Amino acid sequence: METLDTKIEWIVAQHRDTNHKYDQYLPYEFHLRMVVEFANKFKHLITYEPDLEGVILGAWGHDLIEDTRVSYNDVRSELGDLAADIIYACTNEKGKNREDRANDKYYRIIQSTPYATFVKLCDRMANATYSKSISSRMFDLYRKENPEFTSKLGYSINEYHEYGEMFGYLNDIFKYN
Repeated sequence: METLDTKIEWIVAQHRDTNHKYDQYLPYEFHLRMVVEFANKFKHLITYEPDLEGVILGAWGHDLIEDTRVSYNDVRSELGDLAADIIYACTNEKGKNREDRANDKYYRIIQSTPYATFVKLCDRMANATYSKSISSRMFDLYRKENPEFTSKLGYSINEYHEYGEMFGYLNDIFKYN
């Protein structure tokens, strides 16, 4: 039986084997670790304990299908059904621009897949936090996209959402600049 560490090593190796970088010069593992830091920060929102490992693996592997040479079936074989479903849901559609790649179908799949919203929020918090820390132009883009992004993930300030704490944290990233 593979350990969690072995599965994480497999994920990181897939990005390394495709020479995938974050911000053009950092090893992609840098971004994955940031996403997982947010997953650990909010893991108390994963109320069904047996799912926690699959959610953490989903956070580690959220870009596997999109950015490496692995398929859904490869991911499922290596990481299990829950992680594979989360990773599949977080995989952008094909498209010529951001709007095409993150279309309504993409957000419907995220919302209908258990824990995919959780992982997508961790990913966006990592990207927003990093881009803010280096004063990247992407920070302004994430800020501009945020109202539509959160709405498409099913969040409304006037209604309960199981990840409301995470949406609040993400919104706060954009307040202080």
